[in-house]
Amino acid sequence: MSSPLSAISLRIACSLALATTLAACQTSNFQQTATPDTVIAKPAASSDLAIDMSGRHEYQLENGLKIIIKEDHRAPVAMTQIWYRVGSADEPLNKGGISHLLEHMMFKGTADVSSDDYERLIAKFGGVNNAFTSYDYTGYYELFPANRMPLALELEADRMTNLVFDDQAFVKEHQVVMEERRQRTDDNPLAKAYESFRLLALPDSPKGESVIGPMSELESIELSELKDWYKTWYAPNNATLVIVGDVKPKEVLAQVQRYFGDLPASKLPTRPTVKQQGFRGYQKVDSEQAVQVPVLLMGYNVPSLTTVGADNEKQAYALSLAQDVLDGGLSARLESRLIREQGLLTSVGTSYDLLDRGDGLFLIQATPRESISLTQAQDAITAEINKLATDPINADEISRAKTNTVTGLVYAQDSMQGQARMIGSLQSIGLDDRLLASLPTKLDGVSVADIQAASKKYLVKDNLTVMHIVPPEEKMDKAKISKAQANN
Repeated sequence: MSSPLSAISLRIACSLALATTLAACQTSNFQQTATPDTVIAKPAASSDLAIDMSGRHEYQLENGLKIIIKEDHRAPVAMTQIWYRVGSADEPLNKGGISHLLEHMMFKGTADVSSDDYERLIAKFGGVNNAFTSYDYTGYYELFPANRMPLALELEADRMTNLVFDDQAFVKEHQVVMEERRQRTDDNPLAKAYESFRLLALPDSPKGESVIGPMSELESIELSELKDWYKTWYAPNNATLVIVGDVKPKEVLAQVQRYFGDLPASKLPTRPTVKQQGFRGYQKVDSEQAVQVPVLLMGYNVPSLTTVGADNEKQAYALSLAQDVLDGGLSARLESRLIREQGLLTSVGTSYDLLDRGDGLFLIQATPRESISLTQAQDAITAEINKLATDPINADEISRAKTNTVTGLVYAQDSMQGQARMIGSLQSIGLDDRLLASLPTKLDGVSVADIQAASKKYLVKDNLTVMHIVPPEEKMDKAKISKAQANN
């Protein structure tokens, strides 16, 4: 199942980071809506833009299952998603990838519904299904005509407690997941480099490891351990059921009670904290990979809204806006100055998750032009980042950054999938999705001085990890010879 992109990342520009953040197995319909690159001449204040929270209803069963229903009557369909609060950040040190492997096994059938029957039922009633695993959650969904929504509830309630752990199915899926690992990471030079980069930049965080896990740990997982992982985390009091579509909330609640009401709650473990000490000193490594061109990775250790603390939440909002000033479209600083004006880079992108569980990275990925070294590219990007703390930020830059952030979230709610994903992902990391309604006002309260202060505090050399990804030396030498011959 192929996954949605990383949870509510407000600016998605670093494709490498996102490609390796989540692991799953089928084709997903989820798409993160990117903010348009169109330059807005007179952007509206972000508080003038509304994030629609109408039609939202929240309930909780006695067994702890949280239900959030969002009415959307634009089409006669319903999206049903169930989110379990467990992901790769919760895994034991020597069992990386067990959450994703369990996701695969969840499609292998129950005592009442075989794997084949499950797929036949989905197809017979015009449904679409999928699943995804991330650092913070594992989710499953069905999209059906609205009148078939109860079928999705029945199927999910059944496999929440009645999953069959068949030896032959396990052996097959175990091999499938390891092959995924080979294709997505081991045979992908950039993904391999990024995996080692995260370990270097997040050495104390469970998010330093990849979601899919190291091959040696994947190989060691046994069926009994997978079953224990299922029994530990898959319970109604560790799940959020999100339903978005052409539904009537009271009728939906009655159906949820019918299928989930008698399922027993479990005693849940305490989830590990996702913390990473920053300011460990400047770190730089070279990584020789079978890449066609050199690539630069830079990562600053930063908090998210969940770890910065209530008294300092402006710092997280300011970091999000700082990222947008740097990388908020064609008119943003990195694109306009380093690609189009100075001609130093062929591509550049940044990533920062404001709404994330735990500490993370303010990440930059760049590819220099042929005649520019990685060191020169790094120096140029660092200079632009340093200017955030010292040079004036124009009013149109910060206004555009605020508007881009909010419009990105507004666009993400255009689809039922997007609405459900936003609700489920935030609930699964311990945030109330209704905070989105106050986000425009929060952003309007961030000043240029706040952005400068956050940049000065976090985007500094003492808090930076850098990786220079370079082609093999023999390949580079051949390239130089070919270029010299061409010039002659």
